[in-house]
Amino acid sequence: MANHKATKKDVRQSEKRRDRNRYYGKTTRNAIRKLLAITDKAEATTELPKVVSMIDKLAKRNVIHKNKASNLKSGIAVAVGKLA
Repeated sequence: MANHKATKKDVRQSEKRRDRNRYYGKTTRNAIRKLLAITDKAEATTELPKVVSMIDKLAKRNVIHKNKASNLKSGIAVAVGKLA
């Protein structure tokens, strides 16, 4: 690492961003896991928009690619739709 003020600041910023992105990503993955574990269709239907919103926010922040976000949303929508 270069010994410049700007470089040191950039390292600090990227560490903060990395921690924040990891937190949001992990939180969203846990929410998806909880949603897929729900067996009641009514409960899953109420939770689905919250999880979809979390996924959209990850894509908006460039934590995940927009196509991956779309793929995840599609998968959980199908899973919720299959519940009886």
